[in-house]
Amino acid sequence: MNIEFAPDGRIFVAEKAGRIKVFDSIADPTPTLFADLSVNVHNQNDRGFLGLALHPDFPTQPYVYVLYTYDAPPGQVAPVWNDNCSAIGGANGGRCVVTARLSRLQAAGDVMTGTEEVLLHDWCQQFSSHSIGDLHFGADGMLYVTAGDGASFNVVDYGQLGTPVNPCADPPGGTMAPPTAEGGALRSQDVRTSADPTGLDGSLLRLDPLTGAAAAGNPAAASADPNTRRIIAHGLRNPYRFAMRPGTGEVWLGDVGWATWEEINRLTNPTARVTNFGWPCFEGTARHGGYDGANVNICEGLYTAGGQSGPHYAYQHTEKVVAGETCPSGGSSISGMAFYPTSGGDYPASYQGAVFFADYTRDCIWAMRPAAPGGVPDAANRQTFVAAASNPVDLAIGPGGDLYYADAAGTIKRIRYFSGNQPPNAVLVAAPTTGHGPLTVDFDAGQSTDPDPADEGLLRYEWDFTADGTVDARTPTATYTYPPGGPYTARLRVLDTLDAADTQTVEIQAGNTPPEAFVDAPAAGTTFAVGDTISFAGHATDPELGDLPAAALRWRLLQYHCYTLDNCHIHTVQEWNGVAAASFPAPDHEYPSYLELVLTATDSGGLSATSTRRIDPRTVDLTFNSNPPGLQVAVGSTVQTTPFTRTVIQGSQNSVSGVTPQSAGGTAYVYAAWSDAGAQTHVIVAPTTPKTYTATFVRQRLPQSQLKVRSVDSQETTGPPTNALDGNPATHWHTQWVAADPKHPHQITLDLGATYSVTGLSYLPRQNSTNGRIARYEVLVSTDGTNWGTPVAKGTWPNGTVEQTVTFAGKTGRYVRLRALSEVAGRAWTTAAELNVAVAQRVPRVTMKVRSADSQETVGENGRATNVLDGNTATYWHTQWQAAAPAHPHEIQLDLGRAGSVSCVYYRPRQNSANGRIADYEVYTSTDGTNWGTPAATGTWLNNTAEQNACFSARTARYIRLRALSEVAGKPWTSAAEIGVIGR
Repeated sequence: MNIEFAPDGRIFVAEKAGRIKVFDSIADPTPTLFADLSVNVHNQNDRGFLGLALHPDFPTQPYVYVLYTYDAPPGQVAPVWNDNCSAIGGANGGRCVVTARLSRLQAAGDVMTGTEEVLLHDWCQQFSSHSIGDLHFGADGMLYVTAGDGASFNVVDYGQLGTPVNPCADPPGGTMAPPTAEGGALRSQDVRTSADPTGLDGSLLRLDPLTGAAAAGNPAAASADPNTRRIIAHGLRNPYRFAMRPGTGEVWLGDVGWATWEEINRLTNPTARVTNFGWPCFEGTARHGGYDGANVNICEGLYTAGGQSGPHYAYQHTEKVVAGETCPSGGSSISGMAFYPTSGGDYPASYQGAVFFADYTRDCIWAMRPAAPGGVPDAANRQTFVAAASNPVDLAIGPGGDLYYADAAGTIKRIRYFSGNQPPNAVLVAAPTTGHGPLTVDFDAGQSTDPDPADEGLLRYEWDFTADGTVDARTPTATYTYPPGGPYTARLRVLDTLDAADTQTVEIQAGNTPPEAFVDAPAAGTTFAVGDTISFAGHATDPELGDLPAAALRWRLLQYHCYTLDNCHIHTVQEWNGVAAASFPAPDHEYPSYLELVLTATDSGGLSATSTRRIDPRTVDLTFNSNPPGLQVAVGSTVQTTPFTRTVIQGSQNSVSGVTPQSAGGTAYVYAAWSDAGAQTHVIVAPTTPKTYTATFVRQRLPQSQLKVRSVDSQETTGPPTNALDGNPATHWHTQWVAADPKHPHQITLDLGATYSVTGLSYLPRQNSTNGRIARYEVLVSTDGTNWGTPVAKGTWPNGTVEQTVTFAGKTGRYVRLRALSEVAGRAWTTAAELNVAVAQRVPRVTMKVRSADSQETVGENGRATNVLDGNTATYWHTQWQAAAPAHPHEIQLDLGRAGSVSCVYYRPRQNSANGRIADYEVYTSTDGTNWGTPAATGTWLNNTAEQNACFSARTARYIRLRALSEVAGKPWTSAAEIGVIGR
């Protein structure tokens, strides 16, 4: 899982199960076991021994630093689980809680001496992914350490999962619920909640390598909390691998995303401030739909205050990293990072200072090169470096400046560069390689190649059939008969015209043949639901030995995590060694996915055979609707517009949220209820038959405490109008009746306290009597409380106690007037128990900026583009006219400050003249400010002073682009007094 090169030429290799091996050099085929920590290491799913570092002055300072998942919950001593959580629902059941350790080992030659020195034991992890991460020394001599959030990779996890719930005791403790929850993935933001002790999950630490305490100069050094002092960056999901940029103090982190983005995050100055990379509130540059939908205070506060740092580069799971490359898209997990030196090495100069990054799922390695050698790697300067790499899990620069990578299958590969003659590629084909002796084997080197055209057809071959140093044949093909015994090693050496060579070997056993492995259970075609107990059994037979004992059997349970049915990557869920039968609980996972049991049988001669059994899940379709239709709900990691259907595994956990507030068609809605009676954010356990879930929304209302009664035409002293805003349905406003009965119409005017886009009014009739209940009504909206215009709504309400709501297209105003034109029984009175107003939420002007405008007048008048955000309708943006009058189209771009859901653009025309008022227009949205796609809205605005809008189906965006295609009188100018955006 990790490879480190020592200055003296040795190579240290960390195995996931907990062993460290040492090779004398890259040519050493027989490593020495340096240390075995497997008793302490929890090796299951993505947990294990993942981090390794050597002291910068090694071996003078003979210290080896290790980072691993510890096989015990907080406060307990390993081994507790013994790499097997089956009895408590599996490693992803929410009960198999572990911790992690950072330790220092001392080397005496090629072996460890003394005992493990624990520097830091922390990092509570509830679920089997997002485990401990990586560690490296910086140029400052300090030790840098990463860890994941330890949360669920299946559902939105804020600490509500497990039995007991919240076993990591994330604050405030006990059962977690929005908005105050701080557990699960929110551990990555824990350093922001200073009222409770800080955890280390989802963070980057800078430590004193002697003690494990916070390093001197850390930005939070003044904190009383020792963990807060350790943290220099947080808001990370799974920073599995990172690298230090040579010649600087910079840290570059690869953060594995959920369903949409993989990130490379750049920390330029580790001691300047504690940096927040945004997870789980953000992924990539946008808000994360699942956690945004959960409406937790930690994220909502970050959305309001800002301050998170975006990635240096992020790539979407559905897109190529490099256009036209053969590397696949769909699945993604960034899994390796290494910087090429800024000088020296055999690679071309253009790679100096480049950062290499790998993706385990895509089986690819890329280079991000600087614009000039040694400069900062440019995110736009990417190239495919190795396509079809084999599951890379760590990258390192080794001797001679070559890039090495470890793969999950258990090999280390080197990528070499040759400026001149390149060596051939030897391909050795031998058949048969096992059988009864004497054994005649046919050898063929005919598929060997050389990348240099000058060597084509001129390769030379040297066969050594018994590895005794003697060349036995020099032809492309050869035959050799082995006496009974072995194993024997046959070696092929292929040379080109300049004697550059490549060697391949194969093992031959004469007198031994491989065994056969048989999976007896589960039967072919077996399916599962999450939590089902699956029993397995198998056996093996050997031609020479007969039935093999259980000790010869090894089982692996693999989880195929798929993005399409034929695009999957593999997680090893669990292993069993030396057993003929056992059982496990079927793990939870997103669909599409499936399980595979792999049985490997190995005979006494080292020959093995494998048999597999695929186990597919039983699925069910869940359909999601909204009332009214067409609104958004979050399911898992993504937000979608209803209706839609998800196929999931029966028994799986699926987090759902009614996104609130949200805007659609210029109207703001808030969550009201789920059809299954769940909370706004809750977890659905998938049933065995299809089911529909409906989220009900109502129009967003202002708090009654914000509203004031501006005036009424009449009131009874025992029924003042303030009763309509007190939240008590037992009190009501009542027009005068003791001294007189003034006739209809009656009216009440509300002051909203600020200007909004008003979209509705709610009226709760008097509850204890029909007297005064409104029948016919009108609703009017005004910006100044004087000029009211025509009603925005009118109608007749029924005679009842149920709240009545009238909705209408958004109209800008601060004042709302309800006019009662008649009473249900024709009486002269009017009453109202409660009133409220629905509004569309606008992006605050203070968070928006003008990103660009194609033209602005600054000579003849102040026509700067920034005038559209100053809140003053007397100022306006005007395109250039004094020196020139460029023709349409004209455009202005706004930056909303962060990505969110947007659904309307509001345009206030110039007030003092028709010059420049927009006629035909287009509105575009973008998440990155570069890719705009097709228009979100098109149309023609009227020639007047009233605010006008362009509304569209809600979409995620950070940037808005308004294009004026023409002016009301055909002039070449464009003007705008104010521009607003509805969004959240």
